[in-house]
Amino acid sequence: MSAVLSVRRDGPVARVRLDRPEVHNAFNAELIAELTEAFAAFASEPADRLRAVVVAGSGPSFCAGADVAWMRASLDLSVDENEADARRLADMLGTIDACPAPVVARVQGAALGGGMGLCAVSDIVLATADCRFGFTETRLGIMPAVISPFVLPKIGESAARALFLTGERFGAERARQIGLVHEVLPDEAALDARLDAVVGDLLAGGPTAVRAAKAVIRDQRGLDAREAQGLTVERIAAQRNGAEGQEGLSAFLEKRDPSWRPSR
Repeated sequence: MSAVLSVRRDGPVARVRLDRPEVHNAFNAELIAELTEAFAAFASEPADRLRAVVVAGSGPSFCAGADVAWMRASLDLSVDENEADARRLADMLGTIDACPAPVVARVQGAALGGGMGLCAVSDIVLATADCRFGFTETRLGIMPAVISPFVLPKIGESAARALFLTGERFGAERARQIGLVHEVLPDEAALDARLDAVVGDLLAGGPTAVRAAKAVIRDQRGLDAREAQGLTVERIAAQRNGAEGQEGLSAFLEKRDPSWRPSR
């Protein structure tokens, strides 16, 4: 069992918990490495075995960004060493972003700095109403550079210009308005109830269909209109002709649950 990260299975749902509550689940080299390893392993699992991943944080906060001791150590690194250190964080975020299964973030307390990056690479983000957010890097004389390729598609350039530069902290409702958070819940009990409902919705979809829906969004990045049309036409034809598409349509016409839906 890792001292900084726990991963448990609830049937086809993986539950990943950052487990450094004493430092508000701040990132250090060990946590970054273990998150990368966990999500790299998820990438190899078939759709029927892994249907959703929930990311949460132990204790009062989701993730407060970078660990103070880890940041202090960077003072003695060369430019090349700092680049390698930053690349490991970028690789972690990229690995989570590329996870074929849907990723749901359960956010409470605070999500700051790198914790905002975790929100950005999650497909669905649920947060408590009292949660605080912030791209606080400029307050430390640095900048939210590594997380920006993931954050910008979520919140857009206008919000990023305002929030990256000021480093201000803001509430869950503003995070929802800019697209970083999808739903705001009044407290953690409501958060957990909604999380269960969202996971249930994910399990109601076809395992390969849910993954294909996620992939078609990512794979349209950078395509022009004609390229996007060609991609989407090919993908829907393949899904319709596949076993899952055939089963889903048959179940609908026969007024029964499809084979993948959990017993109710």
